[in-house]
Amino acid sequence: QVQLVESGGGLVQPGGSLRLSCAVPGLSLTANPVAWYRQAPGKGRELVANLDYVTSHYADFVKGRFTIARDKDKGTVDLQMNNLKSEDTGVYFCKVEIFANKWVAYWGQGTQVTVSS
Repeated sequence: QVQLVESGGGLVQPGGSLRLSCAVPGLSLTANPVAWYRQAPGKGRELVANLDYVTSHYADFVKGRFTIARDKDKGTVDLQMNNLKSEDTGVYFCKVEIFANKWVAYWGQGTQVTVSS
Protein backbone atom coordinates (compact mmCIF):
# COMPACT_ATOMS: atom_id res chain seq x y z
CA GLN A 1 0.00 0.00 0.00
CA VAL A 2 1.45 3.34 -1.05
CA GLN A 3 1.24 6.06 1.58
CA LEU A 4 1.76 9.75 1.04
CA VAL A 5 2.93 12.05 3.80
CA GLU A 6 2.07 15.73 3.63
CA SER A 7 3.58 18.22 6.03
CA GLY A 8 4.05 21.93 6.54
CA GLY A 9 0.54 23.13 7.15
CA GLY A 10 -0.39 25.47 9.96
CA LEU A 11 -1.72 28.85 10.96
CA VAL A 12 -0.29 31.95 9.31
CA GLN A 13 -1.28 35.58 9.08
CA PRO A 14 -2.36 37.15 5.78
CA GLY A 15 0.70 38.01 3.74
CA GLY A 16 2.70 35.23 5.34
CA SER A 17 4.29 32.12 3.84
CA LEU A 18 4.15 28.37 4.28
CA ARG A 19 5.93 25.52 2.57
CA LEU A 20 4.09 22.24 2.13
CA SER A 21 5.94 19.03 1.43
CA CYS A 22 4.71 15.80 -0.15
CA ALA A 23 6.67 12.61 0.39
CA VAL A 24 6.27 8.92 -0.36
CA PRO A 25 8.37 6.89 2.08
CA GLY A 26 10.77 4.73 0.13
CA LEU A 27 10.28 6.60 -3.15
CA SER A 28 12.12 9.67 -4.39
CA LEU A 29 9.74 11.85 -6.38
CA THR A 30 12.23 12.85 -9.04
CA ALA A 31 9.98 12.29 -12.06
CA ASN A 32 6.49 11.32 -10.90
CA PRO A 33 3.60 13.59 -11.85
CA VAL A 34 2.50 15.36 -8.68
CA ALA A 35 -0.33 17.75 -7.98
CA TRP A 36 -1.54 19.80 -5.05
CA TYR A 37 -5.26 20.30 -4.50
CA ARG A 38 -7.16 22.12 -1.81
CA GLN A 39 -10.59 22.00 -0.31
CA ALA A 40 -12.07 24.96 1.53
CA PRO A 41 -14.85 24.47 4.08
CA GLY A 42 -18.13 23.77 2.31
CA LYS A 43 -16.51 23.67 -1.14
CA GLY A 44 -15.27 21.04 -3.54
CA ARG A 45 -11.69 20.03 -4.08
CA GLU A 46 -9.84 22.21 -6.60
CA LEU A 47 -6.51 21.96 -8.35
CA VAL A 48 -3.88 24.38 -7.08
CA ALA A 49 -0.78 23.34 -9.02
CA ASN A 50 0.63 20.34 -10.79
CA LEU A 51 4.04 19.23 -11.99
CA ASP A 52 4.75 16.67 -14.66
CA TYR A 53 8.31 15.64 -15.50
CA VAL A 54 9.49 19.22 -16.15
CA THR A 55 6.46 21.47 -16.63
CA SER A 56 4.41 23.13 -13.91
CA HIS A 57 0.89 24.55 -14.12
CA TYR A 58 -0.95 26.80 -11.69
CA ALA A 59 -4.51 27.79 -11.02
CA ASP A 60 -5.10 31.45 -11.81
CA PHE A 61 -5.84 32.25 -8.18
CA VAL A 62 -2.30 31.26 -7.08
CA LYS A 63 -0.20 32.37 -10.04
CA GLY A 64 2.67 34.56 -8.93
CA ARG A 65 2.28 33.51 -5.30
CA PHE A 66 2.76 29.72 -5.21
CA THR A 67 5.57 27.60 -6.61
CA ILE A 68 5.59 23.83 -7.02
CA ALA A 69 9.00 22.23 -7.27
CA ARG A 70 10.94 19.05 -6.63
CA ASP A 71 13.46 18.91 -3.80
CA LYS A 72 15.90 16.41 -5.17
CA ASP A 73 17.82 16.17 -1.92
CA LYS A 74 14.74 15.21 0.09
CA GLY A 75 12.98 13.38 -2.72
CA THR A 76 9.83 15.41 -2.14
CA VAL A 77 7.62 17.76 -4.12
CA ASP A 78 7.04 20.99 -2.27
CA LEU A 79 4.53 23.80 -2.59
CA GLN A 80 5.93 27.16 -1.56
CA MET A 81 3.08 29.49 -0.73
CA ASN A 82 3.78 33.21 -0.41
CA ASN A 83 1.56 36.21 0.17
CA LEU A 84 -1.14 34.01 1.61
CA LYS A 85 -4.70 35.26 1.72
CA SER A 86 -7.63 34.28 3.91
CA GLU A 87 -9.24 32.60 0.90
CA ASP A 88 -6.28 30.21 0.72
CA THR A 89 -7.56 28.57 3.89
CA GLY A 90 -8.39 24.91 3.48
CA VAL A 91 -7.09 21.39 3.56
CA TYR A 92 -4.30 20.83 1.04
CA PHE A 93 -3.93 17.40 -0.55
CA CYS A 94 -1.07 15.92 -2.49
CA LYS A 95 -1.67 13.52 -5.38
CA VAL A 96 1.16 11.41 -6.76
CA GLU A 97 1.02 9.21 -9.84
CA ILE A 98 3.10 6.06 -9.74
CA PHE A 99 3.69 3.73 -12.66
CA ALA A 100 3.30 0.00 -12.05
CA ASN A 101 2.19 -1.53 -15.37
CA LYS A 102 -0.09 1.52 -15.57
CA TRP A 103 -0.28 4.96 -13.94
CA VAL A 104 -2.09 4.91 -10.61
CA ALA A 105 -2.92 8.02 -8.57
CA TYR A 106 -2.49 8.07 -4.81
CA TRP A 107 -3.75 10.74 -2.42
CA GLY A 108 -2.49 11.95 0.91
CA GLN A 109 -4.62 12.59 3.97
CA GLY A 110 -4.30 16.36 3.66
CA THR A 111 -2.72 19.10 5.73
CA GLN A 112 -4.62 22.06 7.14
CA VAL A 113 -3.66 25.57 6.10
CA THR A 114 -5.34 28.42 7.95
CA VAL A 115 -4.73 32.03 6.99
CA SER A 116 -6.08 34.35 9.63
CA SER A 117 -5.13 37.37 11.66
